Amino acid sequence: MPISALIIDDEQLARDELKYLLDQAGDVDVLAQGTNGIEAVDLIEEHHPDLVFLDVQMPGLDGFAVIQKLVDRHRAQAGKEAEPLPQIVFATAYDQYAVRAFDVNAVDYLLKPFDRARVEQALERVRGRMAGGSAGTGPLPGPQIDALLRLLNHPQGGGRTPQPAKLIVEAQSRLMLVDQAQICYAAIDEGVIRVVTQNFEGHSKCRTLEELLELLDPALFWRAHRGFVVNINHIREVVPWFKSSYQLRMNDKRQTEIPVSRAQTRRLRELFNL
Repeated sequence: MPISALIIDDEQLARDELKYLLDQAGDVDVLAQGTNGIEAVDLIEEHHPDLVFLDVQMPGLDGFAVIQKLVDRHRAQAGKEAEPLPQIVFATAYDQYAVRAFDVNAVDYLLKPFDRARVEQALERVRGRMAGGSAGTGPLPGPQIDALLRLLNHPQGGGRTPQPAKLIVEAQSRLMLVDQAQICYAAIDEGVIRVVTQNFEGHSKCRTLEELLELLDPALFWRAHRGFVVNINHIREVVPWFKSSYQLRMNDKRQTEIPVSRAQTRRLRELFNL
């Protein structure tokens, strides 16, 4: 039997790209597509799909709010013949949500632009859960519903601690304690993370930018590109670039220019009302 699926994403290009890859898989039947969280809830209630590919940041309700709505409805049907909740694969440009996605029992987490191999890997995980008789987040007994709601209501859930005010940066064989507000940007090159402030630069002991982002204040730092994390307060200029893309000129000593990935262009426009 084919896997019945929905695609929920407010970007037409992302929906088309994912639909094409799912069609290539051969055993996925995309029943419908939605453009926001409110449509997501309605389409899930209408079609009862096996699987939902769900964006995180959308108009109306974000991806986590969609799950909360579904869990709330599932809970309200206690004692009735409640429909199982669908399996969820988050499909988004924002990798800082990965830990929270798995906290709420998502099957997988895909980053834009989508990679064929990763989509196929996600589908294999879905097939494995279906073969084992496990739905994505339900049906769940009362205590598990309560636990899931607590995770949804606390983005720092899963035992994460608040971000430290200072970050350790290694510079000239010294371990410097740097205020996060002083960091202009961080970049990764061949597995080494370079941290740049207005006065000096050094290296982080973190192995990945995802690990570094766990330590940084999400209100200040934004992953503008797969290889760069920027402090939005240290962006000196937004420079129009090739084919409606942009670069960010930072206010470090070199006035470094950092590319904005296609997937993050919308976020840039939201930040600065472009």
